[in-house]
Amino acid sequence: MSLILSHVTLVPPGGTQPLFAPLDLTVAPGAVSTVMGASGIGKSSLLDFIGGHLPRGFVTTGGVTLDGIDLLPLPAEQRRVGMLFQDAHLFPHLSVGDNLAFGLGPDLRGKAARRAAVEQALERAGLAGFAARDPATLSGGQRTRVALMRALLARPRALLLDEPFARLDAALRAEIRGFVFEHVRRENIPALLVTHDAEDARAAQGPVVTL
Repeated sequence: MSLILSHVTLVPPGGTQPLFAPLDLTVAPGAVSTVMGASGIGKSSLLDFIGGHLPRGFVTTGGVTLDGIDLLPLPAEQRRVGMLFQDAHLFPHLSVGDNLAFGLGPDLRGKAARRAAVEQALERAGLAGFAARDPATLSGGQRTRVALMRALLARPRALLLDEPFARLDAALRAEIRGFVFEHVRRENIPALLVTHDAEDARAAQGPVVTL
């Protein structure tokens, strides 16, 4: 289930030159590869391209395959590529449990089965008993854990990480980074991390690409 980028380039709307040199990268199952580079070089746009969220107007070349499937013709919802951002983007009008349930696929039927899946996810995140909590009452690290578990409940075939640790203090950053990487390896899915922090790249223990 490798994620493979082949000669990918992105030209922004109204531009004439690619944001970065043609990129070739293979991310193996259970591995976390890192993309680094200056602000504005196109790191987040690269993740949007892979996930199917790139705004209109970009001119792109190259290919993206996941488990041998060409992702580019598919709409975002069919790519099964999860994303984790700097902000957790939890729904403020939903409880923690309902936020997690939002990630569950329609194939899991029945209130009891869906509730059990949510409770199991909370336990894995070290947040047992938090289902009824308001997301506003969570710490930054807790919010990141919930966002990750929601992404994993959707059973993604790959995970894109857009500086998800940037707003955390140093001690918490190391803890949550380890939590995220552990789950990537446990789920055995490829993950691509965008970061400015060299320590994130070292902890990821995968290939590093500088745009």
